[in-house]
Amino acid sequence: MTRVALVTGGTRGIGHAISLELKAAGYKVAATYAGNDEAAAAFSKETGIATYKWSVADYDECVAGLAKVEADLGPIDVLVNNAGITRDAMLHKLTPVQWREVISTNLDSMFNMCQPIIAGMRDRGFGRIINISSINGQKGQMGQTNYSAAKAGVIGFTKALAQEVARKGVTVNCIAPGYINTEMVAAVPEKVLESIIASIPVGRLGTGEEIAHCVKFLADDKSGFITGATITANGAQYIAG
Repeated sequence: MTRVALVTGGTRGIGHAISLELKAAGYKVAATYAGNDEAAAAFSKETGIATYKWSVADYDECVAGLAKVEADLGPIDVLVNNAGITRDAMLHKLTPVQWREVISTNLDSMFNMCQPIIAGMRDRGFGRIINISSINGQKGQMGQTNYSAAKAGVIGFTKALAQEVARKGVTVNCIAPGYINTEMVAAVPEKVLESIIASIPVGRLGTGEEIAHCVKFLADDKSGFITGATITANGAQYIAG
């Protein structure tokens, strides 16, 4: 049986790597995106992976989008909540709009994506939910109170939902990447990037493929005893107890 996997924010960055990894592992993959039609079209042409456009911050759009994916590909077995944004500023300069945009996209999306499909996973006796948090949700980061709060919330959400569905064959896990070599990180000023790399004991940025490998492991049918866990993939930059 071919399992169906959905990756939010699955056309760029870490999401791009996750989508490719799951497709290579034999999953039928769908990838969502929020706004860049040109990048999504190029992604589909390159990979053959179907793309769907909606905002994970909007519950009604998620309900409609998920229904469309399931109508096209079948029930979703693996959900990877990867979509996220940053709106960085020190708190005394942070606007209510910047706060709300990040919380809505990075944290409210956990409810918006999981709630419409969790009953189906429970009924079928199988599901894999993998939420992408961040090192900054574990240790905090100056200038990112909104992002750090949202990503810390993702970890708490993961732990709670894992307990709710453990007896139903559904696992819920989290990955907290450190600094990964994506377009967003590459845009950081050179001196800042050098200081970031100097703080990572392995001496380099991570790759999207390394995070994707973690996702594939957690998505596997044989990973059913792992739930409520957070994998810290950060090159020992921050070691969570």
